[in-house]
Amino acid sequence: MKQGIHPENYRVVAFKDMSNEQVFLMKSTINTKETIEIDGQSYPLYKLEISSASHPFFTGKMKLIDTAGRVDKFMNRYKKHYDKKK
Repeated sequence: MKQGIHPENYRVVAFKDMSNEQVFLMKSTINTKETIEIDGQSYPLYKLEISSASHPFFTGKMKLIDTAGRVDKFMNRYKKHYDKKK
C-alpha cells in the first residue's frame, strides 16, 4: 500500500440516531464537538437524523420522520396550489 495517504486519527466515535435515541459505536475520523459517556468511558458524539435503526426501508415500518420541518415548509409553500384544486 502507498504510505502517507491514509488518515492517522481513527478512533471510536458514538453515532446517535436522534429519531429513536439509539447509539452506535464505530471507528471513524469524523470531527465532533460534543462527547457522550457510555459505560464509564467518554466518546466523541456525532448526531444523525436517521440511521438503519429508524429508516423505513430497514425497519419495515412506514412512518414520517421530519426533524427539520421540511414537510411543513413544503405544505405552506404550496398550500395555494392545493386550495385551487378543491
